[in-house]
Amino acid sequence: MDIEKLMKAIDIRRSRRKFREIPIEPHDITKLKQLIEEYNNVANIRMELVTNNGKAFNGFTKSYGMFSGVNDYIGLIANKEDHDAAERIGYYGELVILHATIMGLGTCWVGGTFSRSNMPFSVAGNESVIGAIIVGNNDKDDSFKEKMIRNFSHRKSKSLKEMYSSDAPLPDWFTQGMEAVSKAPSAMHRQPVSFTYESGKVTAGVKDISGFLMAFDLGIAKLHFELGAGGGKWAWGNNGEFTHGIDS
Repeated sequence: MDIEKLMKAIDIRRSRRKFREIPIEPHDITKLKQLIEEYNNVANIRMELVTNNGKAFNGFTKSYGMFSGVNDYIGLIANKEDHDAAERIGYYGELVILHATIMGLGTCWVGGTFSRSNMPFSVAGNESVIGAIIVGNNDKDDSFKEKMIRNFSHRKSKSLKEMYSSDAPLPDWFTQGMEAVSKAPSAMHRQPVSFTYESGKVTAGVKDISGFLMAFDLGIAKLHFELGAGGGKWAWGNNGEFTHGIDS
């Protein structure tokens, strides 16, 4: 991973809900497909890119007026018996989003305001569409509706000290990881993931991992921490441990 480029993407990424009806460039479509295939194989997850088909989002009854101009998105499909699948999708889905941001594309995590029946996926008996990532071209500035939705759905951000606990002075890489976490998207901007630094070990968890939105948030926050810390590796699962990639 090019951590420097991905960190820059973290700083500029924001959720977009109004898209221009301009097709994504073919070379960007190819790049997205390559990333999705790579991450599906690495993480044993299922993400699928849909192009030129926004039926699942466009129309007030489907998206409650939250989105307009959607033509392309990534479907997120999980096996209900794979307990860490949603977390892994959160981690690698956010990685796709950051790469899309580098390409100059707009994106948005979506947990439920779409029509599953209008998605062109075949799902097995244990599989379910648990979310989507909209991707596409946007105007540079937010629309009035986007500003209104952001103001309505975003709570005041937590301070860094509200997002972790520790039993010792913090190394710089941990603080830098937490600064990246503070910029991570989460459902209704709840920022539910708590980090700990105790006995030299770092863990991350949420109070209730049963819902896929919390699992998404956990995976997203883990990725942001890893990038901010300069590299490392997470154990999957609630309260999974982080192995730092750089000597502290």
